[in-house]
Amino acid sequence: MSEPVSLQRHDNVALITIDNPPVNAISHAVRSRLLHAIIEADLDPTVRVIVLQGAGRNFIAGADIREMDRGPRDPLLNDVLLRLEACGKPVVAVLHGAVLGGGFEAALASHYRCGAGDAQLGFPEVKLGLLPGSGGTQRLPRAVGAKMALDMMTSGEPVDLVRARALGLVDRVLSTAKGLSDAALDYARELAASEALPRRMRDRAVPDVDSASAQFFAGYRRALPRALTKLDAVERIIQCVEASVSMPFEAAMARSRVLFEECRLSTQSAALRHLFFAERGSRAGDSASVARTVERVAVLGAGTMGAGIAASCVSRGLAVTLFDLEPAALAAGLARVESVLDGALKKGKLSQAAVTAARERLRCAITLTDAASADLVIEAVFESLSVKQDVFRGLDEICKPGAVLATNTSTLDVDAIAGVTRRPQDVVGLHFFSPAHVMRLVEVVRGRETSEGALATALAVTKRIGKIGVVVGNCFGFVGNRMLYAYGQQNQLMMLEGVAPERIDRVLEEWGMALGPNAVGDLAGLDVGYRARRERKDPLADPRYYRVSDMLAQLGRHGQKTGRGFYLYEEGSRQRRPDPEVPALIRAEARRLGVAQRDISDTEIVERCIYALVNEGARILGEGIAASASDLDVIWVNGYGFPRTRGGPMFHADTVGLPRVLEAIRRYEREHGSPAWAPAPLLMDLVETGDSFGTMCASGTAS
Repeated sequence: MSEPVSLQRHDNVALITIDNPPVNAISHAVRSRLLHAIIEADLDPTVRVIVLQGAGRNFIAGADIREMDRGPRDPLLNDVLLRLEACGKPVVAVLHGAVLGGGFEAALASHYRCGAGDAQLGFPEVKLGLLPGSGGTQRLPRAVGAKMALDMMTSGEPVDLVRARALGLVDRVLSTAKGLSDAALDYARELAASEALPRRMRDRAVPDVDSASAQFFAGYRRALPRALTKLDAVERIIQCVEASVSMPFEAAMARSRVLFEECRLSTQSAALRHLFFAERGSRAGDSASVARTVERVAVLGAGTMGAGIAASCVSRGLAVTLFDLEPAALAAGLARVESVLDGALKKGKLSQAAVTAARERLRCAITLTDAASADLVIEAVFESLSVKQDVFRGLDEICKPGAVLATNTSTLDVDAIAGVTRRPQDVVGLHFFSPAHVMRLVEVVRGRETSEGALATALAVTKRIGKIGVVVGNCFGFVGNRMLYAYGQQNQLMMLEGVAPERIDRVLEEWGMALGPNAVGDLAGLDVGYRARRERKDPLADPRYYRVSDMLAQLGRHGQKTGRGFYLYEEGSRQRRPDPEVPALIRAEARRLGVAQRDISDTEIVERCIYALVNEGARILGEGIAASASDLDVIWVNGYGFPRTRGGPMFHADTVGLPRVLEAIRRYEREHGSPAWAPAPLLMDLVETGDSFGTMCASGTAS
């Protein structure tokens, strides 16, 4: 294996190249070799200028996140960059591709920066619950001012080369007509000829904050978006920038290292790093070698879901035919797709050329015969098993051999749908989440006879359209909705026991959920869940099961779309208001069912909902419906609003401690006598062996 860092001499210019595929992450090996190369080049009397570049598509995309759990290991990147900055001859960083995290810190520690057109400069550490730990919090404010530095670090969003040049972060935009390295060497020779001296960022003062810094930082904190105030790393970033103004460079650097270690050791950062890897490792069964080529997609059903799926596909280069038997519905679906594309254009997510091309790839049809040439068909019709089976019988007759037939069901039996065709091996579930053009998650449901080729094709398409595909097994609700029913069942029971719907929502939202369960029900439509529960082959005997939601749906209170559900809504508004009629309806139903009213603490509200979620997740893992606990975390964070800073329900359970979780579950089993609280066998096994969900192997058993 070649060395990850090389040093070459081009006359009086030393060229240091980092070559650590795939993204030039700064691993321990890179740091060690880079420090050696810096010292060698600096001490060489024949070298006048040092050039630092990255091989491949990026300069440096950041640190090796896998090393974060192992703790500091010399040489630290901070020490390497201090030595780089201390060089007695100019150091030029050549920026292209990803210049992120530790890569951006290396650029700031260099004395000059040049770049090519695709460079993206930024500090995404906050998204992992971290802060730039190797001088970025001190050098960036000196380069662009405290306000801009804070905005970049707390948002985690990069700037492109044009913006970086305007901010003074880049000294020269290179013409790459004869190659990036040659252009950079020419710039270095120009610096050598002009006898340029090192320019150290540490020697600058922060330009835009003076003696009134306390007021500035207080105002910045007040103006933070609510979502950012929940991230502990954001407050520590602000403290680091405060130090850049109030302390000498060395003291501020020491302070930033202490704050970085606090972040690294925090539960929040551990949770976010867990999700970083889980989201990249959740595509179980993905095999490019057996995936079929997909260029033409047919989407059946032009409702909100179908239109969102069509927009997702057509905006990522796939030719799409959108079908609906009703011309009016088809026209409405086309308008929805157009609206999504227009929105992407206004937000800068798609260029005008890309939107025009997407529109050219979109066709509409009212007969299924037009699906005959499709490589992938995604059915998104009414959530009824008989309706979907009729559709798949028709597809079986007209679709070409090898076409993948996907159902967008959220709860129905994929095997029962596949069973009406003569090609069950080509049938797969693709459970998109609403709104489909926004939500990243897709549950890829493996049926009993789904082939590896069909599964791999479905995963490849979800990846192509920018989604996170997670393979799950076939059962009622699959993974996400099956867990949702366990979570929601406790919410429903607590309402019957006397807790107001708005209080449950408030407590869970304060705990971190994006929306409480009752607000979610109103948003999705209470009639949707009601119809899905009517389709169950194994309805539960407990008359209290989802009785509150069913009662409201039967009364025509379907949520936001009817202006009333658990809450009241003004026409055209999503702003919810408590409805005084609802508690009275629930109390009357509780009396009819013989459910006693009782006082319930906020702690019990959280525990009953979240631990029921965990317990059902453990049952799912024990049954082999999901490949790993991290897949459950990915599903619930990306599909159901579980707080990222808690890492997902299974990671959260590990954080709390499985013995404590099991003790609470057994307590609720004793208090309520409900089969729903019977501890999952896997959970009991893990506690007995001292293992955790995080130690489980891909098969779902403890390693």
